[in-house]
Amino acid sequence: MADKRIGILTSGGDCAGLNAALRAVVHRAIRNYGWKVFGIRDGSLGLMKRPLDYIELDLSLVTGDMLRLGGTILGTINKGDPFAYPMPDGTKKDRSQDFVDGYRDLGIEALVVIGGDGSMRILNNLCRKGGIPMVGIPKTIDNDVAHTDYAIGFATALNVAGEAIDRLAPTAASHHRVMILEVMGRDVGHIAINAGIAGGADVVLIPEIPYSLEGIARKIDEVRREGRNHALLVVAEGCKTETGEAVTTVQTGGENRYGGIGQYLGARLSEMVDAETRVTVLGHVQRGGMPSMRDRIIASAFGIHAVDLIAQGKLGRMVAWQHGQVTDVPISDVAGLTRAIDPYGTLAQTARGLGIYIGEMGS
Repeated sequence: MADKRIGILTSGGDCAGLNAALRAVVHRAIRNYGWKVFGIRDGSLGLMKRPLDYIELDLSLVTGDMLRLGGTILGTINKGDPFAYPMPDGTKKDRSQDFVDGYRDLGIEALVVIGGDGSMRILNNLCRKGGIPMVGIPKTIDNDVAHTDYAIGFATALNVAGEAIDRLAPTAASHHRVMILEVMGRDVGHIAINAGIAGGADVVLIPEIPYSLEGIARKIDEVRREGRNHALLVVAEGCKTETGEAVTTVQTGGENRYGGIGQYLGARLSEMVDAETRVTVLGHVQRGGMPSMRDRIIASAFGIHAVDLIAQGKLGRMVAWQHGQVTDVPISDVAGLTRAIDPYGTLAQTARGLGIYIGEMGS
């Protein structure tokens, strides 16, 4: 097995900790097994290009400095499904065979995929089509990949959101304002509810639990009666309006992306409560920057375990973090599923116990 060749790619949105996972894969593969590792650039696109777009990764490229780098040295994409690839003339073409042929042309014997739930589903389908041995590593600041307590990037994003709340609190108090912080997370509220609890928010809104504007206003009035002249509200970007409408913006190319719920709430609440409202949207600040220590540790453990799975012939698996340690689960159990906040789970009950308004259900 000493001459084995494996490939690795990052797919989907970037996040902090990706380079730590890449570094761990290279160290384990070369130091312990004597393999060669090829980094595929720009996700699946690197194997679809002609000529192929890749780089051989050796120990000289994966020093300790790599642990501190945000983003991914390989580049990544979060659009352009190879099964329905957008062409210059506006049509869509199935280019999945280009991916399979590229894998074979590179002469690698297994593929490590670092991606979120959407990337994991697409790459799993591509690998099944081509009979490609694959091991997955979960990454997403949203932390919504099924069957793992943590995905790479979440801890850093949470730290950024928590720091933002800590900075907003004193200015809210100074100006007697309602501060609204909009955080990322897509269709789940992991960042919002964790940051809200840790940051002492008064209101936390997440997609999993319905809310009412009247309920938010009541909580702000309650805070005022308790003797405080300001309030903190954290809202996940995927929250809908109280009537169930998604708040999105149209991006270049016509794609709808979440964004704007914070401004919507600010405008509505300013009409209902006797206080100025200000809105802060963190956006991609949560994705970038130096990874937290926890993300570096989790990413490193994931990378080591992914290589060991290949060595053991345990393919079609995704590494996962469960009960304080690294393990693995079948990719087929993960692909396309979403790990959401349990409206009656520990986090929700903790928020309620602290008096945080999180919606109109339970007590």
